[in-house]
Amino acid sequence: MILITTPTGDIGARVLRHVLNAGAHVRVICREPARLPHDIAARVDIVHGSHGDAGVVQRALGGVTAVFWLPPGNPTEPSAEAAYVDFSRPFCEALPLSDVTHVVAISALGRGWPKPAGHVTATLRMDDLIGATGVAYRALTCASLMDNLMRQVEPVRDLGMFFAPTPGDLQLPQVAKSDVADVVARLLLSPDWTGVEDVPLCGPDDISFVEMAATMSTVLGKAIGFQEMSMDQFAGMLRANGASEGIAQAYVEMLTAKNEGMDTMIRPAPRTNTPTTFEVWCQTELRPALLS
Repeated sequence: MILITTPTGDIGARVLRHVLNAGAHVRVICREPARLPHDIAARVDIVHGSHGDAGVVQRALGGVTAVFWLPPGNPTEPSAEAAYVDFSRPFCEALPLSDVTHVVAISALGRGWPKPAGHVTATLRMDDLIGATGVAYRALTCASLMDNLMRQVEPVRDLGMFFAPTPGDLQLPQVAKSDVADVVARLLLSPDWTGVEDVPLCGPDDISFVEMAATMSTVLGKAIGFQEMSMDQFAGMLRANGASEGIAQAYVEMLTAKNEGMDTMIRPAPRTNTPTTFEVWCQTELRPALLS
């Protein structure tokens, strides 16, 4: 049996459909089961609750051999450490007492970066916790997600602009959530791997925000511009939207590290495991969202 966490999230929902369509027996942990599509809910075992809760995790792991693990990253937590490392401790404590042999989790590029990197630093510590339990573990170390632009659908639609605290001409790797979910599902469905390893997911090409704006303009048929914002402005926006001071600071540390080269320390070749280009992502994900 495969256990899927965050089954209503952007990545978790895609992973869930993939493994169900492959005929796997699946269990999910879900805080709001009513949010599961009816056709999905009828095909899975549902454990109601949070996967940060020890009792919930222990119930959910019965008979499970493979797990997709992803903390929800609650922005109201006091710190990234609390949101990722502390949240994952009950799971890690339960693993040695379970039948689980394989775990796949979403992580981030940045192992070996010498400075604090907020969410990345916390996620890598989570990886170390899981890897130390004795299971076979694959940490999918993702670049920035193209899909983060979906948070800016309104300014793209209404202002023809999007914003980030990053120089517009800085080329960075970007990966689509659809590709990430494909890799997760393949690993869960073919658990013929052993040991603990990172799997970098970087998308097919590095791209700058100015280049992304040009691509968006072409796909959407309207002029789209990019405007750099300061880190202070970005942190203030996060706090205004309900993030704790610790989480806002963690985002600043992470994006500062990305701007300074953290995501380009590793150059995986070839990058064929994440083939979706930004242009294709705009056509299949962004454009439909803007038209809905």
